[in-house]
Amino acid sequence: MKPLIVAISVLMLGGCASNGLAPWAGLLAPGSCPKPSSDQELSLNLADDMANEGKLHASLANLQNLPATLPQVRQRQARAYRLLGRTEAEPLYRSLLGTCLAADGEHGLGQLASAKGDNGQAMAHLQRAARLAPTDEKIRNDLGVVYLDQLRLEDARFEFMTAIELKQSDQLAAVNLVTLLIYQDNWEQAAKVVGQLGLGPEQVTQAQARAQRIRGAAAATVRPSKDQVAAVSDTLPASVK
Repeated sequence: MKPLIVAISVLMLGGCASNGLAPWAGLLAPGSCPKPSSDQELSLNLADDMANEGKLHASLANLQNLPATLPQVRQRQARAYRLLGRTEAEPLYRSLLGTCLAADGEHGLGQLASAKGDNGQAMAHLQRAARLAPTDEKIRNDLGVVYLDQLRLEDARFEFMTAIELKQSDQLAAVNLVTLLIYQDNWEQAAKVVGQLGLGPEQVTQAQARAQRIRGAAAATVRPSKDQVAAVSDTLPASVK
């Protein structure tokens, strides 16, 4: 019996070493997070305020005073590093998997993959994030964006509508829904959404521009390049040319 227990323990340790998580991830049971002290909560709130004001470097500086063993600290560090375009963000997001902030970890990894143009990875991470935190409107919106980029229009519409109904004051999903409707040339419905959710002219212009970019990207994926056309033409019989 003892050899079996030892073997299982070795396998478990081997799995932890190879799953890409930071060393501290194994210190916590899955789904758990230690509770910050009141002083730590104040520091976390201060870091949040600075990040929301765009002072990302100052936010990171304040977070350095807190223990990295706290997932709440790593979550904020990951966000700041992602917005600064730094590579430290990815391992920090991965370190959140298996904690009570696993949804934030999957969300962040999805955002990083989307920024790299890897829609497959982005979709996988964001779908997992949505399962872990189904009422998080930001996750639902970002999943909708990935679906829209893949022209999965009904799936995108569903996610945007879910995000809007979860939090109508956040107009990001509304702009994305208008983008989708304009892409579909459904101007009447787009105008209704604009009126109902109080979008401004700048937001409508932004939606139009994005719809045009999506339309152009979609056309580029199905239209053969000039070199391809020339190569096909060269292989045709003279009577066809």
